[in-house]
Amino acid sequence: MTENNPLKKISLLNPIHLLAVGFGSGLIHPAPGTWGSLAGTILGVILLSLLGVKTFLIFTALCFLLGCYLCQKTTADMGVHDHGSIVWDEFVGVFIVLAAIPSLSWQWIVAAFALFRFFDILKPFPIRYFDEKLESGFGIMVDDVLAAIYAVIVVFAIQYWTL
Repeated sequence: MTENNPLKKISLLNPIHLLAVGFGSGLIHPAPGTWGSLAGTILGVILLSLLGVKTFLIFTALCFLLGCYLCQKTTADMGVHDHGSIVWDEFVGVFIVLAAIPSLSWQWIVAAFALFRFFDILKPFPIRYFDEKLESGFGIMVDDVLAAIYAVIVVFAIQYWTL
């Protein structure tokens, strides 16, 4: 009998899989993307406070490049394109939004998380198009980067109108 559960095909002892599933946060149900985004937000806040914005942005860009590989490899190992448990893309997306907020106050952190999740779930044009058409690790990553860009635009608009 063959195993049909794609989660049985990955191992948290494999560092590629461990990172792809957000240190296990993508294995929490329901809503693994939300749990992954929450874990990414917590990690991002810690790293941003330690590294500063410029270094954090370089780190985020490297995480994007690494994520293209991690997501592609884990997808191939699971035999399912962009399985919900793969949340490294959520980590990178929320990192981008965190880098754009004016301060690490709890209000801005919550706003960054909520705005990213809103656009990641809604997938306005052209996010849904890329999510459906690109099947590589890059495709898995790019829709979350686009959702982050939408969220950053809202963050900048809020800053413009309130600060």
